[in-house]
Amino acid sequence: MSTRGMLVWGVLLIAAMLAYSLWLYPSLPERVPTHWNWKGEVDGWSSKPVGAFLLPGLTAVLWLVLLALPWLSPRGFKIEPFLSTYNLIVVMVLALMGYIHAVALHAAIHPRLDVSRALFGGVFLLFAGIGLLLGRVKRNFWVGVRTPWTLASEVVWDRTHRLTARLYALAGSLGALAIWLGVPPAVCLVVFLVLVFVPVVYSLVLYKQMERRDMLN
Repeated sequence: MSTRGMLVWGVLLIAAMLAYSLWLYPSLPERVPTHWNWKGEVDGWSSKPVGAFLLPGLTAVLWLVLLALPWLSPRGFKIEPFLSTYNLIVVMVLALMGYIHAVALHAAIHPRLDVSRALFGGVFLLFAGIGLLLGRVKRNFWVGVRTPWTLASEVVWDRTHRLTARLYALAGSLGALAIWLGVPPAVCLVVFLVLVFVPVVYSLVLYKQMERRDMLN
């Protein structure tokens, strides 16, 4: 995706979040739920204006930060070699923020909504999508499995991210499917976190093997 395309999608997604807030605003209660525990129970509330417009504002700030990361990257770890992939990841993250915002406002009007299931399903799908892209990501400080061992070796980075791409795509897809089939979100999350941690261990083991064989670049 081109940078221009990412900018257009960013504007459209944030504008859609604001429009959705304005559309639902008259129907929102005076106290809007803004945080849920792992059981899906509300444990945090905000005023109506904050609940309606905080997340679009935070999304806009996040977008500006993501726009600045290519410029902030030091030499040797630039984002430009995979800029089109990075732009697509940015749009996916903004889309997830928009999804979370829609679920939160919908839950304020329909308290019986199973928020944890809806939110976990969206997050799992995001990781599945990102997993499909991670194989294209080059060494950098912002995106990917950034362990000391992947950052120290381009070979370790590339091999770790080929594994991570498959694991994230598999874990995200299975997690979303399990949520849809009714598996408790907490169980899905534990299994997902175990799978996500595998590439960290793999990068360490691979680096040490290459270090013993004097194969590090």
